Formats: sequence, structure tokens, C-alpha cells
Amino acid sequence: MLTGEKTVRRADVMEDTGASISPNVDIGQVEGAFVMGLGLWLSEELRFNPTSGRLLTRDSWEYKPPASQDIPEVFNTYLYNSNDNPFGVLGSKATGEPPLLMAMSAFLALRDAITDCRVSLGMERKDWFQFDGPGTNERVIASSGITSDYFKLY
Repeated sequence: MLTGEKTVRRADVMEDTGASISPNVDIGQVEGAFVMGLGLWLSEELRFNPTSGRLLTRDSWEYKPPASQDIPEVFNTYLYNSNDNPFGVLGSKATGEPPLLMAMSAFLALRDAITDCRVSLGMERKDWFQFDGPGTNERVIASSGITSDYFKLY
């Protein structure tokens, strides 16, 4: 909590692909979409100039898309065949959109971790706090209840 840094230790993703046309392609789509979702919910923040509307986060110095270190350390992906989809090509189903949204689970886990940190600092578990996505390092620190008093050299 002192730095706001976060690591996704493990992700287990199960996707209903119907009759998959190419399981290898589908696994790549599922994993890629999930990692994109991690970026959406944990690091990618768009900032705009309030007067001109100009995008201020135009490069990776300010805008943080997911990189190789953002992939979960243990990443288990399972394809579930729920039988043919009569409306899909050769009975298949789309695989990219659902895992993008499933990555919200990492944001909710981060919120739970912040809640646990706040409780360890003496706050009540039921105390409400503002924590909007994406869960950037700055927002984690601001929501955690940690102040500069915790940064002491001994």
C-alpha cells in the first residue's frame, strides 16, 4: 500500500466458446482481452485538459497500458464447450468481449485489499471510501488511508 504497486498473482478464466473453431486462437483472444481489461481497470487513465479538452496522456510516460509484467503470474485459461451456437459461425461464440469485462474482478480484489489495509490502520470495515477506476498507484495510495507518517527511517 505504501507505493500503490500491484501484482496479479493468479487468474483463472473460463470462457464458454461454444464449438470452438480454433482453441489456440480462442485462448489467445481470451488471455489478450483479459490482460487488456487489467490495463483498463488497473492502470490506464486518460486525462484531458479541462479547458481545451486536449488529451494530456498521449505517451507511455503518463499513460500506462499493460505490459509483460502485468500478465498474471499464474494464468489458467479454460475453454468450455456448451454445445453449438446456432447463430455463430460453425457453432462458435465470440471470445474477446467477456474476458475484457471479467478483469473487473482484479479491480474489486484491489478494493478489498485497500479495505483490509484501512482496517489494519484502525478504520471500520464498513467505512465507505471513494475508489474509482482505474486503480492507479496514486488512487491506491490516496484511498488506503496511509499518510506520510508511515514513511519513517529508523
